[in-house]
Amino acid sequence: MVNKQVIEVFDILDRPDASADKIKELFVERGADNIQIHELSKNGRKTQSIKIKIKGKNGKSSGGSAPTLGILGRLGGLGARPAMEGFVSDGDGALASLSAALKIIEMNSYGDVLEGDVIVSTHICPDAPTQEHKPVPFMGNPVDMEMLNEAEVDEEMDAILSIDTTKGNRIVNHNGFAITPTVKEGYILKVSEDLMEIMQTSTGELPWTFPITLQDITPYGNGLYHVNSILQPCTHTSAPVVGVAITTQSMVPGCATGATHADDVEETSRFVIEVAKRFGEGNCAFYDKDEFELMKKKYGSMARFQTQGE
Repeated sequence: MVNKQVIEVFDILDRPDASADKIKELFVERGADNIQIHELSKNGRKTQSIKIKIKGKNGKSSGGSAPTLGILGRLGGLGARPAMEGFVSDGDGALASLSAALKIIEMNSYGDVLEGDVIVSTHICPDAPTQEHKPVPFMGNPVDMEMLNEAEVDEEMDAILSIDTTKGNRIVNHNGFAITPTVKEGYILKVSEDLMEIMQTSTGELPWTFPITLQDITPYGNGLYHVNSILQPCTHTSAPVVGVAITTQSMVPGCATGATHADDVEETSRFVIEVAKRFGEGNCAFYDKDEFELMKKKYGSMARFQTQGE
């Protein structure tokens, strides 16, 4: 279980002075030894990017060959101060990813070391702006998406789980989380069977999947509708990306406070930890490599959908 870690991380993030430095203090105390913090700023607004690299026993950082999993917490901000007081729904992606990171670090310190490296990245902003969006308002970003992708997506990541609050829609009406099809180099591929198996094992329920459109996998700023930022990392990498959407039965604005459900966040964190275990062992495929090569041979590159287009 990850309940303890969710509560500990939440206590740090649910503050007007929340910072990556405070998160680093906790993580170093528990055994983390590779944490990078960078301040990002644009047009007078700023946020702190934090990247935590957790060494696996056969990971690249140890000279091994096990693949590296990236876990990204996507969000506009943890809070919308001064407009709103407290932790907003949009912050769940940061909370889930950091809770998973803390649990893996503690597992390492106890001797349960994962096979491959894990890189967890998100950003910490307690006072992000809000923006109009239908059917419910969005949290805005203190900086642009390109800056966040540059800070969070690492070239060492062989696959990426992108966790994002995805409650302001009528597409998935379920308390918990759902996964998207795999996206790679402009292609929307089939939903991973391995990920669905891990999901139903960790939740005890049938897997929930989240439908996406071609618009959703294109970069922000091109004038097209995006359900949210959950798949923006796919515009910045050739690695396969799967969105892990924290969802609700009813529509909840990203800027709503008091809307974080600890059980849903814990369930999401536990799922990504189980994926990290199996992915590093080579027992979790995000996509069928042979089929992907056949698709490219038949239909060519779709990498143009990773760009702003014409």
